[in-house]
Amino acid sequence: MNKPVVDHLLRPAEPFADYHANLRHRLDTEGESRAQHAGARVGISLPHESAVLHVTGTATYADDIPELAGTLHCALGLSPVAAGRLLGMDLDAVRAMPGVVRVITGEDIPGVNDCGSAVPDDPILCDGEIRFVGQPVFAVVAQTRDQARRAAALARKVLQIEPAEPVLTPRQAHAKGQYVVPPMHLLRSSSGRDEAGIRAAIAAAPHRLRGEWDVGGQEQFYLEGQISYAIPKEGGGMHVHCSTQHPSEMQHLVAHALGVSSNAVLVECRRMGGGFGGKESQSAQFACIAAVAARALNRSVKLRLDRDDDFLITGRRHGFWYEYDVGYDDDGRILGVTLQMVSHCGHSADLSAPVMTRAVCHFDNAYWLPEVAMHGYCGKTNTQSNTAFRGFGGPQGAIAIEYILDSIARKLGHDALAVRRANFYGQGERNVTPYRQTVTDNVIHELVEQLEASSDYAARRAAVAAYNAENTVLKRGLALTPVKFGISFNVKHFNQAGALVHIYTDGSILVNHGGTEMGQGLNTKVAQVVAHELGVGFDRVRCTATDTSKVANTSATAASTGADLNGKAAQDAARQLRERLAASTAARHGGRATDVRFANDQVHVGGKTLPFNTVISEAYLDRVQLWSDGFYATPGLSWDKDKMQGRPFYYFAYGAAVSEVVIDTLTGEWKLLRADVLHDAGRSLNPAVDIGQVEGAFIQGMGWITTEELVWHPKTGLLTTHAPSTYKIPTANDCPPVFNVRLFDGPNVEDSIHRSKAVGEPPLLLPFSVFFAIRDAVSAVGGHRVDPPLTAPATSEAILRALTAVQQAA
Repeated sequence: MNKPVVDHLLRPAEPFADYHANLRHRLDTEGESRAQHAGARVGISLPHESAVLHVTGTATYADDIPELAGTLHCALGLSPVAAGRLLGMDLDAVRAMPGVVRVITGEDIPGVNDCGSAVPDDPILCDGEIRFVGQPVFAVVAQTRDQARRAAALARKVLQIEPAEPVLTPRQAHAKGQYVVPPMHLLRSSSGRDEAGIRAAIAAAPHRLRGEWDVGGQEQFYLEGQISYAIPKEGGGMHVHCSTQHPSEMQHLVAHALGVSSNAVLVECRRMGGGFGGKESQSAQFACIAAVAARALNRSVKLRLDRDDDFLITGRRHGFWYEYDVGYDDDGRILGVTLQMVSHCGHSADLSAPVMTRAVCHFDNAYWLPEVAMHGYCGKTNTQSNTAFRGFGGPQGAIAIEYILDSIARKLGHDALAVRRANFYGQGERNVTPYRQTVTDNVIHELVEQLEASSDYAARRAAVAAYNAENTVLKRGLALTPVKFGISFNVKHFNQAGALVHIYTDGSILVNHGGTEMGQGLNTKVAQVVAHELGVGFDRVRCTATDTSKVANTSATAASTGADLNGKAAQDAARQLRERLAASTAARHGGRATDVRFANDQVHVGGKTLPFNTVISEAYLDRVQLWSDGFYATPGLSWDKDKMQGRPFYYFAYGAAVSEVVIDTLTGEWKLLRADVLHDAGRSLNPAVDIGQVEGAFIQGMGWITTEELVWHPKTGLLTTHAPSTYKIPTANDCPPVFNVRLFDGPNVEDSIHRSKAVGEPPLLLPFSVFFAIRDAVSAVGGHRVDPPLTAPATSEAILRALTAVQQAA
C-alpha cells in the first residue's frame, strides 16, 4: 500500500470499544424512556432470542440436523457451456464412480420439471436447452457428499452439447430485443400520458444533461449456503428441511415436482444463516431435486452446495444499465427527466418483473419529479437467473436519480446537498409520486436537517476543501444522501400473514408464525409483541420453527415486511387470548372484563392482583380456549400493474447518511474515515436489533457499490468471480473507525405494529453516501470542474479510470 495512505489510515481514531460502550448507554437510555409505563416489552433493547445459541455454536441450522440412518447425499452435474443444445449424456461413467447410488435427470421428475417463481420458465434439471455455465443438468446421489461431488464433476466429460453464441450483458440483450418479461413504462406529464410533453419540458429547461451509467450486481454471500434435506414419509408424504425465506413456495413447487398435492409436503425452517433475498425463490431448485431423489429411492437425501457451485448456479442482485435525459433550472431543480433502465436478468424471469417494478417506483427516491418517463427492460442473458436481494430493485432505481443529481450539482458548481434539498418532496404540495401515491408521512426535511447539524456537515465540507488544497496525492470527499423507501410487497395479496399462539397450563407461551428467521431478529420482535400484549416477561415466550403444517399459505419473509405482517398477526392472536382471559377472570373474581389489566406477569382484576400462572390455571379449569390463531392483511393497498399506478406501499421509511472518505490518487485505494447515519425506524420495537440491522445494511450496501465486482468471461460466459478469492465482500477492516448510527425519533403515521417501521432493506441505500464521497474525492483532482465518470462498483481500478478521465479533461 502507498505510504501516505498507510500513514493516514494509522492515525489515532475512536476505538470500536468506546463506540460500542456509547451505543450501549444510548440504547439503555432510549429503552428506559420508551418503557415508562409498567410492563412494556416493546420499544426496549432485548438480546436476540438466539444470541446465546449463536455465540456458543449450538444454534441448529439445516446441516446440523442429525441425519437419519441411510441418508444419502446429492451433488449436481453442471453445464460447462453458456448456450446451446444438450445432444446427449454418457452417464455410465458417472454411475460407475465409487458410492454412486443413482443419477437423476429431468426425465426422472415425476411431476413438472419447473421451479419458476412467477413464470414457468425455469427447469429444475436441464430440459434440452443449455442456458448458462453452471446450469444443473443431472444430479448424482451417493453414499457420501464427497463421492457425489466427485462423480458430478465428470459433467464436463460426459455431456454432449452443441454450443451457441451466448448473450452475456444487458446491452446485448436490449440490442436483440431479448427480454424475460415484457417492457414496463411509467409516465407522468402535465400534458397527460404523452411522452412528447415530457421531452418538451426537458428541451425548454435552462440546462440539460444526457448520459448513461452502469451499476453492477451483488452476490448475497449468505454464510450458510443453499441446503435441503428431504425425508420421505408414509403415504407418499415428504418432509423437507430447507434453508429458505419462503417455505410455502417451496412446499408448492416440491409438490408440483413430485406430482402430489401440497398437503403431502411439509417444509420446515428453524433458521437460516443469512438469506438477503437469495433464498426467497432460488432455494426451490435444491428442495425439488432433494425431494425427487428421496422419492425415487425412498431414502432421506441431503443436498448441500459447495460455495463455488452456489455462485455458479444461483442468481443475485440485478445489475442495471441506464440512459437518461434531464432538464433542470439554475438551482438544480429537475423540470423533466426520461430514464431507460435495462436490468441483467439472466436466463429466466424468476423475480425480475417485480424487481424492475420496484426499481421504477424508487427512481424518485426522496424527490419530486414533475415530468417523468421511465422505461424498464428486463434483459435475458445466458447467465445465472438473477433474483431478489435486499432492497429488491429499490437501490438500483434510487441510485440512478442520486447519480443524476450529483452530476447536476457538479455542472452548476453547487454543493450536492443543496441540489438534493431543492428537489425534496414537499409536505402538502409537490408530494405525489410518479405512480400517483401521495406521500403523507414525509420527514426527510427534518431528518436531513438533524443529521446535517449532528454530523457537522458544513464545517467538514470546508475542512475537506482545505485538506484537498494542501494535498496532491491524497484527496478527501464528503457526501450526504437521503433515502425514502416504500414498504409493502408490490403484489397486493402477498401482504398478509398468520400466526398461532399457545398458552400452556404452566404459563409458558409458544408462538408460531409464517415468517422465517435469518438472523434479522424477527422471532425476537414477534416474541416481544406477544409478551407485551399478554403483559408477561419476554422469557415466557418461545418461537418455533416455521412450518407449513402449522401456518399455511404464507408469504416470503421479504420486502422488509417480516415484523409488520407477522407481528400484527401474532398480536391479533395474543389479543384474542387476553380478551378471553379477561372475561373468564372477571367472571371468577368480579368486575368488568374491560377493566382487567395484564402487566409484569400479574393480572389486576376487581381490586385483586393475581399471578399470571394462577389466571391460566383457572382458565383451563373453566374450559377457556388457551390457544388462538391470528391474521393480518395490510390495509389500503392498490396497484394496477398495466398502468403502473396506485398505492403499492403502506408507508415510507426514511433515512440519511454522511460519509467521508480518503483516496490515493496513485493507486485508487480508498478508506471510509467516518459515517454518520440517522435512520427512521418509527417507534422501534427493539432499538438494539434495529441499529444492528442499520449497521449491517450500511456495510453490505457499501460493498455492493465499492468492492463487490462480478465478472463473466466475455467468450465462455463463466462467472470468474465465483469464490471469496476473487469476489471481495467488506470485512471488519473496511468498517469506518468512526461510525455514528442513531434512530430518528418519531412514530409511524400508519397503524403499523406499535407504530414501528421496517428496517431490513431501507438502510442498504444509506451507503450511497460512500460512493458519492468517493466521486467527490475524484472530482477534487480536477478542481471540481469535471463530472467524474465513476462506475459502480467503485473498485480501485474504477477509481483509477475515473481519475485518469478527470485529469485528462481538467
